[in-house]
Amino acid sequence: MMMRRGGAKLASSLIAVAKPRLFTTATTASRLLKPTIAAAEVASVSGLTGSNWIWTRAPAIGGVRFASSVTLDVKTPTPETNPKKTENESTGGDANKGEKGINSYWGVEPNKITKEDGTEWKWNCFRPWETYEADLKIDLKKHHVPTTFLDKLAYWTVKSLRLPTDLFFQRRYGCRAMMLETVAAVPGMVGGMLLHCKSLRRFEQSGGWIKALLEEAENERMHLMTFMEVAKPKWYERALVITVQGVFFNAYFLGYVISPKFAHRMVGYLEEEAIHSYTEFLKELDKGNIENVPAPAIAIDYWRLPADATLRDVVTVIRADEAHHRDVNHFASDIHYQGRELKEAPAPIGYH
Repeated sequence: MMMRRGGAKLASSLIAVAKPRLFTTATTASRLLKPTIAAAEVASVSGLTGSNWIWTRAPAIGGVRFASSVTLDVKTPTPETNPKKTENESTGGDANKGEKGINSYWGVEPNKITKEDGTEWKWNCFRPWETYEADLKIDLKKHHVPTTFLDKLAYWTVKSLRLPTDLFFQRRYGCRAMMLETVAAVPGMVGGMLLHCKSLRRFEQSGGWIKALLEEAENERMHLMTFMEVAKPKWYERALVITVQGVFFNAYFLGYVISPKFAHRMVGYLEEEAIHSYTEFLKELDKGNIENVPAPAIAIDYWRLPADATLRDVVTVIRADEAHHRDVNHFASDIHYQGRELKEAPAPIGYH
């Protein structure tokens, strides 16, 4: 009798202690069983009530779990793990377009940027601190007279490329400028990429020239983005861009690997031709042969032009940019001609 009473007390104590661990309110897919007499006795002892009993399986390492006393029609609210974001909360483009935000697990959210006047900045391709006012006082008539064999080769290579361009575009300077920029944006990217790889191979600094050349490539690309708002390319012009870009990229890559001095000199002469082309563009605008339409919004923000700026203002600042690129590439070629490396001369970063 003493043993039975002691066993009953021990069982009651064990049930009271183990109750939170043995009984759960979570329901899983399992086989529903009727309550047994033993289970009913446990319920009466522990004070748990319920209309249904279920048996659930725990993970493989835990064995079989005991029955739950919670009714099946009760649902436990669970917080949403990935709530939907509101419209424009993580928009990647212009917030005024009403595009839906992009949901992402990684938490990379675009920063809200405003202009100096407090209005929202709507461009993702460049930021307010990357804009500038073009230096229009730069000398547009500077020219490097070719003296060495490589200089002459670079000069006549560019002159030979101008002939088919003149025949194809003739006086259509809007389309001509657009085609020119698809080519002009390649050298800076190729040169910056090769200098980047060289810096990694040799464990050395570049003197800032990687950034300077990539800035040039980005600036030329912004010229293209501007002219895309003015002149819409036809399908055959797009096909020509693909062909020319593929040929020019590989040719310039090979030329830069063989002789950087030749490559930079050639770009210097290419920029001189760009200055000439934009000067002719301005003449056509002044004559009224090309309509002087309002400047695209992207150009007004990028070059900090007045709100009433026109196409003529845009062409003027782009011509100034080309003059700066001319100077940078002739300077880079001169460094190589003197038997030095680019890293030995501070790069003209931010030279506009």
